[in-house]
Parts: sequence; C-alpha cells; structure tokens
Amino acid sequence: MDAPAAGRCRIEGWSAAVEANTTSLTSLVWSPFGRAEVGWEIYLPLIQREIATACPATSEGFAAALAVWQQSRGLPADGMVSEAGFLILKSAVQARRPFVAVITAGYCPETPDLITEARREEGFGGKTVWMRPTALAAWRRMAAAARAEVPEIAANSDNLTIFSGYRSPSADAARCLTEGNCDGIVRARCSVHRTGLAADIYVGHAEGFSAVSTADPNRLFMTRTATYRWLLANAGRFGFVNYPFEPWHWEWTGETP
Repeated sequence: MDAPAAGRCRIEGWSAAVEANTTSLTSLVWSPFGRAEVGWEIYLPLIQREIATACPATSEGFAAALAVWQQSRGLPADGMVSEAGFLILKSAVQARRPFVAVITAGYCPETPDLITEARREEGFGGKTVWMRPTALAAWRRMAAAARAEVPEIAANSDNLTIFSGYRSPSADAARCLTEGNCDGIVRARCSVHRTGLAADIYVGHAEGFSAVSTADPNRLFMTRTATYRWLLANAGRFGFVNYPFEPWHWEWTGETP
C-alpha cells in the first residue's frame, strides 16, 4: 500500500482518537494472542491493511478509516484501537486460514502422501525443505514476483527463502516434549506444518535475534521490512495467508489441509 499524501491524512474532528492512539500505540497492555504484550506497533501494518489506509497510526486519517471499519462491524465508531476491536479483526484474518476451520472442527490432518523437496537455494541457508508440490509452485511464483517488483527484496538473496516447510508430526511432538512450549501461540501440538501447506519465510530479523524469534522487538522489526509489507499486501494474489502473530508464517489455501 503506497503512502498517501500528508494532506489526505489530516481530517478534522478526530483529535481525541489521535491522542488515544498515539498513547496506546506503545503503551497498551493487552494479550491479543494469549501472551502479554505492550503496544500494538507490531500489528499496525496488518490493521492498516484491514481498514484500507496507509495513514500513520497517529493521524486523523487513520482514526477516520478505523471508524469506518468499526461501524461496518457494529462497533462504536470512535476511531480508537482497542483490544476488543482488534480481536474481531484478528478473527476475520484467522478465518482465512483453512487449517483453523479444520482444527476448530476437532480434526488434526494426517500427513499428505505427496510432498516434494525444494531446491537447495530455496531453503534458508541451503536448508533442506519439503512442501506439497502445488504449494511449493505457488511459493515460487510469489517469490519471483516479489523480487521482480521490489529491488530492495531482490538485493538480499535470503529474503523469501524458506526455513521450515513440511514437518513430521513425530518431530513436532518431540520438540513439544523437549522444549515444553507447545502453547498454541509459539508452537502448536497439531501444527499446520504437518500438512505440507505452510512455509516459514525469511523476512529479516533484528540484530541479536534469530529469524524465528517471537520476541516482540524482533517481530516489530520484521513488520517494518519491505519483504513482510510486500507479503501482507500481495501474498493473497498467490493464495497465501498469514498467521499474524508470526510475520514469517504463511499458509497456502489452494488445497485442503
């Protein structure tokens, strides 16, 4: 989404919302994914995408766009970001993931019969990666488009490479046991990776953190990269949707989990 001219984000009548959003942007104490967080900067690009604005979070234009979205959902149209409103937005985003519907129905998919190995250069750091053939082909189209459209993405050969695709249920279960962190937020006991339809894609990382660190400073850094922002705006063209807690995690929707 291109940044709008500054004047388009100045709208009279939203001073209270601007003040509230400016404060809560870095101070809201909440748990949108079941883990305590402070501030909503990490989710700003996602919110902007969903309410169809590129105006800054501290602008009248952002508040006005949010109010339109709030009204469409039967919420008080005050233009202020809140946990209650975000949870409704989050539910809409999560509903685009077919795997969520499967899990909600109480079913954990079996491993597909057919998966294929990506080329060595397609795995982050040359890592061996497996995915369903159709999902891998869709990822290839998406990665090629991103690199062609954004020179900044193409300049780093690591961008958009895959560091985790198919993972066997037994391997995931072993990690759950040894690491003790299968909380449904950072790692799930029934992971979409068992379907061969998910790809953890390199979008960058902050200094001192790994490409899969869920630390808030790292996730915030990721959501500011050109790679993540391109994916947020364009991945749907190729059938991919995101798990919004993890900027790197994308799922292909072209096949049933």
